[in-house]
Order: sequence, then C-alpha cells, then structure tokens
Amino acid sequence: MNRIIEVKGLNKEFKSAKREPGLKGYFKTLLSRESEIKKALNNVDLEVNEGEFLGIIGPNGAGKSTLIKILTGVLTPSSGKALILNMVPYEQRLKYTKNIGVVFGQRTQLWWDLPVKDSFELLKHIFSIPEEVYKENIDNFSRILGIDKYLKTPVRKLSLGERMRCDLAASLLHNPRIVYLDEPTIGLDVEAKHRIREFLKELNKKGVTIILTTHDMGDVEELCPRLVIIDNGKKIFDGPLKDIKKKFGKERVLIIEFHEKINKDELKFDGVKLLESEDNIAKFLVDTSKTSVSDIAKKIFSKYSVHDISIEETEIETIIREIYKKGI
Repeated sequence: MNRIIEVKGLNKEFKSAKREPGLKGYFKTLLSRESEIKKALNNVDLEVNEGEFLGIIGPNGAGKSTLIKILTGVLTPSSGKALILNMVPYEQRLKYTKNIGVVFGQRTQLWWDLPVKDSFELLKHIFSIPEEVYKENIDNFSRILGIDKYLKTPVRKLSLGERMRCDLAASLLHNPRIVYLDEPTIGLDVEAKHRIREFLKELNKKGVTIILTTHDMGDVEELCPRLVIIDNGKKIFDGPLKDIKKKFGKERVLIIEFHEKINKDELKFDGVKLLESEDNIAKFLVDTSKTSVSDIAKKIFSKYSVHDISIEETEIETIIREIYKKGI
C-alpha cells in the first residue's frame, strides 16, 4: 500500500510564564521571567496509507489538535519529523496546502459577509482550479450535500449545519488527496450529521485519505475502521476499532421478554448481573470473559417460555470513557 503520512518521534513543547494564583501572583509574574514548559506531544509516531479513514481521539488537552496543526503545517514541532506526500508540511506549506483540505468545526474558511458562491469563486482562483473541475465539483457537492439553495446566501445567515456543509464543500473544491477534519459535526442536528457522514463515506470510497478528530463517538463508530487514541501527549493506542471493542467491550446487555411474570430471585447465573426486572421483562449484564451470552440464553430457554430476546453491545462511548479513566 502507498504510505503517504510518516511521523517519527514528534514532540511539541509550549513555554508559558509561570504564574501563582491571586493578585499578588499576577504582579509577581509581571516582574519575573520564570517560565514553565508544557509538553503537548511526546514522541508520537504515526503512519497512514493512502485511502485510509483514521479517527484520532483523546480527552481535552490530550494533544490531538496540536498533532493535526503540525500535520496541516500550521505548527512546527519542537523535534521529530513529519513527512506527508513526500513533503514536510511546515517547511513546504504553500506547495503542501494545494494537496490537502482542512475543516475546523468551530472556524470557517468562508468569507462571512459574502454569498457562499463568491467564497467558492475566490477559492477557485486561490487554488487555480480548472473551470471544468470547478463546475463538476460544484454540481456534485450541490447534489450530494444539498447546498445549491445556499449558494446565493451570505455565510453569516446560514445555520451551523448549513455552514458546515458549505465549509466541507469549500475544502474539497481543489480535489485534495488528504482531508483533515476537526470536529466536523459539532453542534449539528441528527439529519445534518447523517448527510455529512454519508458524504464522507462516499469521498473515502473514491480513495481520499481522511483524518478525523472528534469527541462524537457516533462519528468514530460509523466512519473510522482505524483508531488512534492520544492522552497526555502520548499515543496510547493505534489499531482497528474492532480491537478496542473486543478488548474492552466484554460486557453485553441481554434483554428478555418472558411469556409470564418471573420471580427475579430465580434469575441468578454466574457471570451475570440482573440490572432490572419489571413484570415479564428482565435486563441482564453479561460478563463475556466469564460466560457467553448464548450459554445464558440456553439456560433461560431450558427453564422458561421466552417471547422475545435482544442483545446490546457496550457502546463505544462507554468503552472510551473507561480508557480515559484507567488507561489501556
């Protein structure tokens, strides 16, 4: 496979004035040159092949946004190296940016007071996009993202969901090989999220490499086969999302509807916790490291008449929350 992102030993440190609390501390800071170093990234390695859809997640302050800013050429690392598309992004920024698209969920690259179409026209000239490519992309984005009705509307009059769709289109007008997305669905309603997710899936199928950072675990679960977790500036996991679910999602919720009311004192099994029981419906938490859902189901079927059964996996959001608390 064609490797297009190679990051080796990436470190990023920020220096800030050391400040003590209170008014006294404020004045002391003014007179003192004492500073402290914060390490935002600590020896991070990363390799990405062309056509991958990679999710990068971590708690607030973990370093993921710093990593994205280095990969997009906005920041220069304190040490280490990033080679992307055979270019160093923070050293060959002008040439490099012609090959990437960037969407930051809380910022826009569109001109606030101009109609959306005017912003697109400006970007067309900035990136020297051929007329036929520009027209084809506008037609495709209008159809898939449903932005045709916004093209004559000033950006400031768009809702967040409408603006995000237009920002996404703007980042892709020049057919970039890599797209960096930082919280692209933040604050969006269910319909807007669905439309953007479906569009990103189609884009990735065409071979575009997508790097996504998000706090929305729905984005991760639906879009990213591969996941990188960063915490305290260090990469603590890099691998298939299914491996995380297999390793940490060992609990299943088993919901059974019986034909008649059951005495909950009879519903006791090794490796199983009865979460709740009401009338003829019982909900169990099954620890699959101790027993299997199928074994428990067989035991229940052999003793009781069952009307319906359903199984729920541990949500990825719950798994990630536990990883943040306890580590890998």
